[in-house]
Amino acid sequence: MSSNPTAAYSAEIQVRLEHKPGTLGRLCIAIGEAGGNIRGLEGFHIEGDHLMEEVIVDARSEEHIVEICAAVHDLDGIEVISSQDRTFYLHEGGKIETVSRVELRDNDDLSMAYTPGVARICMAIHEHPELVHRYTIKGNTVAIVSDGTAVLGLGNIGPEAAMPVMEGKALLFKEFAGVDAFPICLDTQDPDEIVETVIRLAPTFGGINLEDIAAPGAFDIEARLREALNIPVFHDDQHGTAVVALAALENALKVVGKVMADVRVVIAGAGAAGVAITKILQGAGVGEVVAVDRAGSIHKGRVGLHSSKQWLADHTNPRGIAGTVADAMDGADVFMGVSGPGVITRTDVERMTERPIVFAMANPEPEIRPETIQDIAAVIATGRSDFPNQINNVLAFPGIFRGAFLAGATDITEGMKIAAAEAIASSVPVEKLSATNIMPSAFDRSVVEAVAPAVAEAAQRDGVTRSS
Repeated sequence: MSSNPTAAYSAEIQVRLEHKPGTLGRLCIAIGEAGGNIRGLEGFHIEGDHLMEEVIVDARSEEHIVEICAAVHDLDGIEVISSQDRTFYLHEGGKIETVSRVELRDNDDLSMAYTPGVARICMAIHEHPELVHRYTIKGNTVAIVSDGTAVLGLGNIGPEAAMPVMEGKALLFKEFAGVDAFPICLDTQDPDEIVETVIRLAPTFGGINLEDIAAPGAFDIEARLREALNIPVFHDDQHGTAVVALAALENALKVVGKVMADVRVVIAGAGAAGVAITKILQGAGVGEVVAVDRAGSIHKGRVGLHSSKQWLADHTNPRGIAGTVADAMDGADVFMGVSGPGVITRTDVERMTERPIVFAMANPEPEIRPETIQDIAAVIATGRSDFPNQINNVLAFPGIFRGAFLAGATDITEGMKIAAAEAIASSVPVEKLSATNIMPSAFDRSVVEAVAPAVAEAAQRDGVTRSS
């Protein structure tokens, strides 16, 4: 349950009120006393001696919506006619659709768009396969592929239940970067079958965005697809998270007056995101990284680690710090959480060095509530929109794919990811940086405009374009 009312649990409540002075005021007071937050009053009209009103209210949960309606319904002179969950209403019929890019007005248009004219385009692509990126949707289309095994904080809920998230991702691609994307939710959790299916689908798409696939299978799937395909393959849960985390760290360090090479970063969570964050931080020059999972710090002395955690043991924690997350945080400069709620305590943050940076990125509930450490942490960021400094992947993936398409990239390299992070960080002017303003808004349209060319240039430098 959310602790504060949020649009994620907003409802449209239709009420009938006696048309008398003070009735509307009592309605608003009752909603406030029930813990609801009125977002808007709209659609009112008079019917005889009654006033019909539609009230938009934010709540904390589905149950809270029911409680608010009950509180209103109990008032004299006020009757709840209906209530509608606005989030469910938004999803009716799905969130995306296909539309035509060309007009079909007459037989001339038909003869060019379809037979016989289309045959000339088919043969041109047959003779020069690279033209498929110019003359079909492939040049601007991403497949959002998921098996539904690690959806948000919901876990393994399956491909059908994963669809709303993948549709939402497609919506973000289009809205922020003009990239066409389509959800591909697969009814298999076998990595071999996923890889084979995506390879067979690849002729249609210019890029593959892997989404909500559980570790460790996600690592294997991404590596094999990158090897097999000549189009960008990007696991957003890993690399999108890593890019925005690096961007946030760059600006947070400016606020506290520290540099990458001198800081020790503790990462709670050694799954897909934790490994990717580690790699990008090391590529950006962070001095020391210590990764922690449920069993404690990962170090060379630990046994029984699978391949991705063994990589962490071999490439991080040079001092061999063992023990719990609290032990790892002793004297650390930065905490980054990609794990779950309640992983660290106020006491753990107090053990960190001067002016500590805390990124509690778990969603929907962070590793520690920001309000509990506001007086001791110099900079706090989360993955949520209801606290300052939201670390949101939407700042990364639209611009990364837009840049990859601009360059005709065949891969997405570490250099391209670091370039994206630097572009995101630079979207907050130095003079506007503060402890509560280290990240641009998710709705800042200038971010994609900065990220895309930076990524395209990095692709050229790294030699991963079709013209290379």
